[in-house]
This record gives sequence, C-alpha cells and structure tokens, in this order.
Amino acid sequence: MPRKSLQLKVLGEAIRRQRSQAGMSQEKLAEKANLHPVYIGKIERGEQWISLHALLRVAKAMGVKASDLIMDL
Repeated sequence: MPRKSLQLKVLGEAIRRQRSQAGMSQEKLAEKANLHPVYIGKIERGEQWISLHALLRVAKAMGVKASDLIMDL
C-alpha cells in the first residue's frame, strides 16, 4: 500500500476510534464540528485528506487535541 494511502487509513481510523470512544455518531460529530457527514465518512474510510482547519474542528468537537489524532502518522 502506498505511504499516502496508509497515512489516510491510519488517520481515518484514529478519528473513528476517538469518535466511538466519545460515543458520537458521524452525524453528531459533523454537526458539532460544522462539517458535512459525508466528509466525515470519507475521512474515516481513508478516502479523503482532512484540512488542518477541519482537523482542529473535529478534535475540538470530540474534546481531544489534534495531536492525539495524528500521533500515529
């Protein structure tokens, strides 16, 4: 698997794991982060990169640091 694809997958899994631990659905996370649920789904599946701005919003919505989500990259 190319490195870029692996990084996308790892980041998406980290976001999904944190979201699940927070007890949130994709829809609830999207609402709290002011993002579209389809965008959240694509990120979690490793199909799309997340912008830094969106990453910060997602982290804040889940009550974690953005660095917690990217530490495994």
